Amino acid sequence: MIKVINVNVRNIYLGMLTVILASFMLVACSTSSSNEISEKNEREKDSLVLAIGSEPTDGFDPTTGWGRYGSPLFQSTLLTLDRHFNVQYDLAVAYEVSPDGLDWTVQIRDDVKFSDGESLTIDDVIFTFETAKNSHSVVDLHNLKKMEKLDSYTVKFTLEKPQSTFLYILTMLGIVPEHAYSEKYNENPIGSGPYKLVQWDKGQQLIVEENPYYYGKKSPFKKLTFLFLSEYSAFLAAKAGQVDIVAVPPHLAKEDISGMKLLALDSVDNRGIMLPFVKPTFDSVKGVEIGHEVTSDVAIRKALNVFINREQLVEDVLEGFGTPAFSVADKLPWWNEETVFEDGNLEEAEKILIDGGWSKNADGIFEKDGVEASFTLVYPANDQTRQSLAIAFKQMVKQIGIDVKTEGKSRSEIEEIMHTTPVLMGWGSHDPIEMYHLYHSEYRGQGYSNANYYENVKVDQYMEQAITATTQEEANQFWKKAQWDGETGFSALGDAPWVWLVNLQHVYFINENLNIGEQKIQPHGHGWPITEFISDWTWEE
Repeated sequence: MIKVINVNVRNIYLGMLTVILASFMLVACSTSSSNEISEKNEREKDSLVLAIGSEPTDGFDPTTGWGRYGSPLFQSTLLTLDRHFNVQYDLAVAYEVSPDGLDWTVQIRDDVKFSDGESLTIDDVIFTFETAKNSHSVVDLHNLKKMEKLDSYTVKFTLEKPQSTFLYILTMLGIVPEHAYSEKYNENPIGSGPYKLVQWDKGQQLIVEENPYYYGKKSPFKKLTFLFLSEYSAFLAAKAGQVDIVAVPPHLAKEDISGMKLLALDSVDNRGIMLPFVKPTFDSVKGVEIGHEVTSDVAIRKALNVFINREQLVEDVLEGFGTPAFSVADKLPWWNEETVFEDGNLEEAEKILIDGGWSKNADGIFEKDGVEASFTLVYPANDQTRQSLAIAFKQMVKQIGIDVKTEGKSRSEIEEIMHTTPVLMGWGSHDPIEMYHLYHSEYRGQGYSNANYYENVKVDQYMEQAITATTQEEANQFWKKAQWDGETGFSALGDAPWVWLVNLQHVYFINENLNIGEQKIQPHGHGWPITEFISDWTWEE
């Protein structure tokens, strides 16, 4: 009894200490007056304090990836996608694609200045794309053959081969200034976007203010302070009235915060299980072991997909804040809605296994040719949601006679074994090229891309047709066929190299007087996608 009391007292003390420390950090980090942070309803209406995600430790350089999971905030892009994924102009005023899909001619505005007052010209656009290509980072521009300056505000991009997804690079790659770019640009970005960076106290906060030269629709909020707190400390800060928007994990979403409303945004921030697709063998080119004896069997992969109850995972693991996932791109324009099926079907799953030559042994585990239906599922050890999903998955599939062990590992450890071991991963992009990277045989074994060595000649053909299409409508039809054409595809109806589980909802508490309007389906959780339409936010008493 004494131990229990001591533990409870210690927990209370630690909780109080966390509140005090969180409050101290907020006060110490803020350059605003004490009146600004005392109560959210007393704060100036043209500034906001946000605790909406982790700190971008790599900084704010678009040429190495900043902005690919949401608006780059400090920089402008040539094009944008609206809430319904229709293409809109940003820096560009016109673009044209040649009939063969090789030449993309883009004309930009002639009235744009960077936040330091220098004019933005087509030289900056060319410099940005050259820098991004040479960075060999996540910005994939290997297909960009050359760029030609037609005049001060027009460029022609020439591709090695047609690439319909080049459009999405134009919507994501923020333009950087040639005159102010250096190795330290990621820490002190200058751009033509709606905001400029004023102060970055690493590990604590980021302060940004309105870019006075911004040409677009101005946000009513002239100053934003981003706080970098742990999930619980951020929640406590919201309870104390010190933030206007806070991102929270599902287990805190059902709490009440006075003066704040709950907002859950749908996303393609998915979680799924990558299943090694081939029999155990050795890739002599890359020098790695690949494949798995059990998951290389299509009956195992299909049975898992049919039996897993995704709605139950949403309720039990995500506390209801999510949606069932059936692909890497649910509800995006290139998603094939025919790939949705009725899951949680024990009878169908068992039939698939039996028809595939599997039978239950004395221990109730399916077995085939002396091999038990058993494997280890690994997940990042520091990710509580993936751990919970892995454990729930293990408990579910035990009911049909498939034995799964779960194990948390570091990212480096996962990278060493992911070609031979099922891994619980997360994806979710506003660019269909992600499907190409995950499923095309060209990318087998290239890091996390197609880590399971999936290959289907027909799927490859469909995706190549999608890439070389000259319109997005045509491309989307081929992306959909790659998922399922009625006979084959990379979805669970076809080869089933993945078991997609859930799409997370991004959950926020928001000041009850703040209206952020309609949002679009959110991408993967990196970056701050909720700020994309900040020019439309309003403060309403």
